Amino acid sequence: MSTTNDLSPSFKAYDIRGIVGETITEDIVEAIGAAFVEVLQLAGQNVLVGGDMRPSSPGFCRAFANGAAARGAEVQLLGQISTDELYYACGALSAAGATFTASHNPSEYNGIKLAKAGAVPVSSETGLVEIREQAEAYLASSIPVADTPGGIGVHDVLGDYADYLRSLVDLSDSRPLKVVVDAGNGMAGLTTPAVLGEAILGPLPLQIVPLYFELDGSFPNHPANPLEPENLRDLQDAVVKHGADIGLAFDGDADRCFVIDENGSPVSPSAITALVALREIARARRGSNLRPPEETPVIIHNLITSKAVPELVTAAGGRPVRTRVGHSFIKALMAAEGAVFGGEHSAHYYFRDFYNADTGMLAAMHVLAALGETQTPLSALAADYDPYVASGEVNSRIEDVPAAVSRVRQSYARDGVAVNELDGLTFIREDGQWWFNLRASNTEPYLRLNVEAVDQPTMENVRDDVLGLVRNT
Repeated sequence: MSTTNDLSPSFKAYDIRGIVGETITEDIVEAIGAAFVEVLQLAGQNVLVGGDMRPSSPGFCRAFANGAAARGAEVQLLGQISTDELYYACGALSAAGATFTASHNPSEYNGIKLAKAGAVPVSSETGLVEIREQAEAYLASSIPVADTPGGIGVHDVLGDYADYLRSLVDLSDSRPLKVVVDAGNGMAGLTTPAVLGEAILGPLPLQIVPLYFELDGSFPNHPANPLEPENLRDLQDAVVKHGADIGLAFDGDADRCFVIDENGSPVSPSAITALVALREIARARRGSNLRPPEETPVIIHNLITSKAVPELVTAAGGRPVRTRVGHSFIKALMAAEGAVFGGEHSAHYYFRDFYNADTGMLAAMHVLAALGETQTPLSALAADYDPYVASGEVNSRIEDVPAAVSRVRQSYARDGVAVNELDGLTFIREDGQWWFNLRASNTEPYLRLNVEAVDQPTMENVRDDVLGLVRNT
């Protein structure tokens, strides 16, 4: 067994991440698998285990399976999967599960995302701390074998996942679309042909132009992190070169999706949130064979999403609910409010009909469907959902964060400006000209600033003034 018994460096608030061979090893993973079963009392139940394309993922899957089976779980190995495939499987099969991924992190990293049956996330508030403590105890001694150890089988869910997504968004009547997809050598290279192509199901009126579909956890072309603008350049160039209608960029584990219009310009995730929200509101208000019509469907959005989102949601007959930044807050509110959809400006999109979990692929399908229903190009379609000007997130490294925040508060806490403290400080000019949010990082000495305004000069003036106060320049 490993001699590294302190696992706290790898256990984060919502998942487990570490450097392969150092803070995450097969011994550690086996202990975590055993602890997962012990803490969540999963002996005798099915536990689903899959992983991404990183070289260490298959070994980690086997190690986790061995630990889980030793404590009595019936393990089903799912093979290579995207993170939203795990959520689908945990929901559809009513089983707890784990997927090995470090999402957009570099190749030397790997990690684990854990979910309970029904795709309910496991976080530091819902069992992750106890799993760490139990795994540390197993590493210090050994993993006791249950009186009735479990078995290890294989279950491929890709076809069912693809079929389920297609049942939620019908693309069969779309006008023909040329779609460039940058998988970044991540798991979208497997899921895109299954869902949007002909690998498993029948053809759709989509011409897929693949970019970096080879599954390669060394990321030979660019990091699988489309949040960074430089990682979108290949996709932007390819969209223009091929005369495509749209470009889609997925992160490494394919749970996030970024959208590029026909001109090669990024579409704001807030605009995508609004577009999908209005489609889901209309769908919920119509009702279906599964659910009766809803008069006022609920949409969740985080506090740095454009104010266009709650405005458009309200105008469409929905009820917007604002939450803090972070997927655990959105998923909890999705369940508590019975929300049909939730969106974050980080391009995580959550769906009630996807077990309240996030899926980049389903969001992409909604955008494709909206585009396919009209002859309007994506740039014009997206403009209807993006009437304001945003700064994007601007980070400042500050040693004395409280002092910097105090300077901003003193300057902006004045008549005509409302202040909200849901997550950091949000200042809202009451005549609607601008708002900004200033929040401290939970892990680093950074202050994160997001500004939105009615026009570019106003946004730049507010942004530069606040940054001057923050940085004391």
